[in-house]
Amino acid sequence: MTSFYFTLFLSIAATVALWLYARRRPVGKTITWGEAFLGGLAVFAYMLLIYALLPNAWLQWCTGGLRWRSDKTGIPLGPLHHWKVAYGKNNHLFTLNLLRNNRKYLGFIPVDKGVLWPKGITFFGRGKLAVNAQTIQDVGATLIYVVALGVHFKGWLWWQKRGVGKAATPELPRSAYGRPLVRKV
Repeated sequence: MTSFYFTLFLSIAATVALWLYARRRPVGKTITWGEAFLGGLAVFAYMLLIYALLPNAWLQWCTGGLRWRSDKTGIPLGPLHHWKVAYGKNNHLFTLNLLRNNRKYLGFIPVDKGVLWPKGITFFGRGKLAVNAQTIQDVGATLIYVVALGVHFKGWLWWQKRGVGKAATPELPRSAYGRPLVRKV
């Protein structure tokens, strides 16, 4: 858990740091050999962080601490099912219990022992979709890759378009009433 949160924080901090540096760099300034080497090293370290370390930390946390395996059917809620904030030995500040009075449903979703849809998702008696914890783990890793790739592409597009101004729209002639003329009469 600690390694995942640390790499997540490091990824966000590196993204912000690269964006802040790129924002203050002049558009037409030539680059020296040393700057190019350091820039390439920084981008390589950033890519290593978001495409290797962050998903690995997520997968290690899911298989290790959370014990999300293929034999655990349903979507695990993790700490959101019954969360206690403690101080001292036997005292706690508050308890967040999503299932008040230990009901077995959260709205219309069946819940049992911190797992949504513990027997699979049924479609009105016409079929069942068995979702296990390892599937959710893999979906989480895929979402990390998709978000990282989206941020990466957005950063590339922003860097390429950073000196280009918006095209000025020509002013339309106005009528005697102050409205723009769309067509010639």
